Amino acid sequence: MHMFFEVRIRYEKTMENGQNKKVNEPYLVDALSFTEAEARIINEMTPFISGDFKVKAVKEANFSEIFFSNEESADTYFKARLAYVTLDEHSGAEKKTYTNVLVQAANLRDAVKKLDEGMKGTIADYKIISIAETKIMDVYLYKPEEEKWWIKLLK
Repeated sequence: MHMFFEVRIRYEKTMENGQNKKVNEPYLVDALSFTEAEARIINEMTPFISGDFKVKAVKEANFSEIFFSNEESADTYFKARLAYVTLDEHSGAEKKTYTNVLVQAANLRDAVKKLDEGMKGTIADYKIISIAETKIMDVYLYKPEEEKWWIKLLK
């Protein structure tokens, strides 16, 4: 089971007009702890950022699943709130269980389409309660070959 953390970093970014501007950007990291999430984002971002950057915040992100897209135009992440509808065996009443999923898509319509495609094999009925664009820049999943990267940080 994945455990996701939203990690915010602050750094000086060169804008399209050539000026430098301090920006805060959130990233989603698959990690076992807050400490590992911070160390992994430092490891992932160091090659891409010239100059200093700071990890400003690390918080748990409540996503049960992520639907990725290989399309180049799908450069935005959308947070979808779903309600799974089940029947209570004893009372026969409808029971709703809520969950959040992240969908990588080009726009809102594309996000709904990709969400429906990703949920195709689901046995339980679900309803999309809400879907909204996030500011998440990228998602870093755990990769087994990276297992010993943290040892380098300790040396």
